[in-house]
Amino acid sequence: MLKIKRVYDDVSNQDGKRILIDRVWPRGINKEELKHDEWYKDIAPSTELRKWFDHDEEKWTDFKKKYKKELESHQDTLEDIRKDADGHNVTLLYAAKDEKHNHAIVLKEVLEN
Repeated sequence: MLKIKRVYDDVSNQDGKRILIDRVWPRGINKEELKHDEWYKDIAPSTELRKWFDHDEEKWTDFKKKYKKELESHQDTLEDIRKDADGHNVTLLYAAKDEKHNHAIVLKEVLEN
């Protein structure tokens, strides 16, 4: 089962494998502090796309389309995550403040379809 969670939220026994999916390390978190099993920074939106979007809700629909297009070139990583989630919990970790408009939502949607 796939879940998404902010890196700043408490760790849970239900998290299963914890995968950081941000391109840059989360602010305010020491690398030894964050409990995570993998860091797939290449699956995050490109720097250009991230800066363009800048968490502007008006760009959300276009961001989703552009990010899904970028994800097409990461089929191996997507498949690795799908395999990990087959019968097991996997939590995708992200740092964005906006819990309704972020790349983790898009990534989870792509992985589940």
